[in-house]
Amino acid sequence: MQELKVNRRRFLQGSGGLLLGTLMFGSGPIALLAPSRSWAMEMNTLPSDVASQLLLVVRRIYPHDRMEDAVYAFSVKALDERASAAPSVLPQLEKGLAELDAMAGGKWSSLDENQQVALLEKIQHSDFFKQVRGTAVNSLYSNELAYEHFGYEGASFPKGGYLMRGFNDLEWLPAAPADASPSAF
Repeated sequence: MQELKVNRRRFLQGSGGLLLGTLMFGSGPIALLAPSRSWAMEMNTLPSDVASQLLLVVRRIYPHDRMEDAVYAFSVKALDERASAAPSVLPQLEKGLAELDAMAGGKWSSLDENQQVALLEKIQHSDFFKQVRGTAVNSLYSNELAYEHFGYEGASFPKGGYLMRGFNDLEWLPAAPADASPSAF
């Protein structure tokens, strides 16, 4: 049997693309969960350059200064899944990014943040913008890393509800006087 040799370049050419990054905020909740500071997310349809541009678009639409790119990458992965399922999505995304570059008179991603946001506001009614925004809102705010970032513990039902998990624990408040509660029937 012939040995298969695959170098990094061949791997990247063979796959749809990778979205790569490094965790910047070393002491945040996401960094505590991560096994290393570097992360990668495999794309099946989106080329790496399109994926990285979309990550920046999602970051500008839903800005959270201290949220790691790794959290935003889940939105790009969701866009990749849509592009895999519907052949019209990838050309729409590529066209939208090209239009942003044309409006910028060069690379949209090289503009400062305020200029990027201003151009996004101009195209907010386009199909491209609606596709990115609609996909990103669901994937961004419904993943465990975002929950960690915001300090949200997730749904209570699978954990037995709130009542027995500290909901009724008001040790940090002084006891209310007895006359503050209505009398029983």
